[in-house]
Amino acid sequence: MGLGTISALLAFGLLGALALGLWVALSLLGVALVAILLMTNVPAGAVTATAAWGASNSWDLTALPMFIWMGEILFRTRLSEDMFAGISPFMRRIPGRLLHVNIVGCAIFAAVSGSSAATTAMIGRMSLPELRGRGYDEKMAIGTLAGSGTLGLLIPPSIILIVYGAATEQSIARLFIAGILPGAMLACLFMGYVVVWSLLRRSGMPEADPSTSMRQKFSAARRLLPVVLLIVGVIGSIYAGLAAPTEAAAIGVMLALLLSWVTGTLTRASFAEALMSATRTSCMIAFILMGAAVLTVAMGFTGIPRELASAIGAMDLSFAALLAALTLLFIVLGCFLDGISVVVLTTSVILPIVEAAGFDLIWFGIYLVLVVEMSQITPPVGFNLFVLQGITGHNIFKVAVMALPFFLIMVVAVALIAAFPEIALFLPRTMLAR
Repeated sequence: MGLGTISALLAFGLLGALALGLWVALSLLGVALVAILLMTNVPAGAVTATAAWGASNSWDLTALPMFIWMGEILFRTRLSEDMFAGISPFMRRIPGRLLHVNIVGCAIFAAVSGSSAATTAMIGRMSLPELRGRGYDEKMAIGTLAGSGTLGLLIPPSIILIVYGAATEQSIARLFIAGILPGAMLACLFMGYVVVWSLLRRSGMPEADPSTSMRQKFSAARRLLPVVLLIVGVIGSIYAGLAAPTEAAAIGVMLALLLSWVTGTLTRASFAEALMSATRTSCMIAFILMGAAVLTVAMGFTGIPRELASAIGAMDLSFAALLAALTLLFIVLGCFLDGISVVVLTTSVILPIVEAAGFDLIWFGIYLVLVVEMSQITPPVGFNLFVLQGITGHNIFKVAVMALPFFLIMVVAVALIAAFPEIALFLPRTMLAR
């Protein structure tokens, strides 16, 4: 049986296991064991144990549960209410007015949560009833939230960037810094679209709110002070070189607990609920990473990634053609898998290809997260769609239609960072070169 035939069987076996609803981690482990037993003479048990331990015994991964816990603590505070009240006075003169609160609010909360679903849920629970009550177009309100909620994956501290950094042995600090400009660019693209839409659809906009004085604006802005201090404490400590991502995550948990205590939302029940939710999520991600690590080692023994990289290299695809093919692959995978699963599932096979093509792995990480962001708003397994379905009561396919313009904007963002890689690489090169 040839290498190509076995590769196809393993791929179909993995897809079949996932289609049957088997856990992603168990699917990865199962395919890895089959590959080792069929194609190598190495001891499967020893290889599995060594790879699993190596994936778990990583100091970089320590930041993962801490950032998840920080997000869970903040999820149970009044942070979204304070953010809406603090941001909205500054948005009333911009075409689109309070629709921009969704985008700016998601961008700010993304900088303290690291999670797309948490960002969407936090901002959505506060903003959608407010926008609906003020007469804003519901489709646009939901669409802006669905699109901008994905910023939680890109703007640091991003959980998925930590996963990518651990899987590819890249600097998490560099990845965090690289995500700043692409995240800001994507938020600006979203806001630009809202501006154009509102100018073309003036009839769909409610009456303008009464103007506010500068004193009222700054009075409202004081409610943003806690989240600004949190961002400075967590992200600023990394950028200033005062703390590694793991240490910054611990600082974030302490500041989140302090904020929760000051606002009166820290109780024994909320503390235990946040801790258990973070534990469950962290264990799920760690289990997936273990399965992916075993599969990576198994693929290395079989030689499949090298053969695949050689085959694609022999096709002599241009940079644009290869990137288009990878983008299509990730979008299709994202229709059926969550973002973390897409990253760990493809790393072992894709990495030799992108390295052979000369891609910068920091840049590729940002590109990959951008594409994975698209999967958050593509049915049938778009996490943001499920969150918004729960908030609005609309069918996920209806929500997906509302989010379609923002999906297309993400495609434009991918094209921009492909055409101008410095958007992702400028800050890591300049800030870390000092």
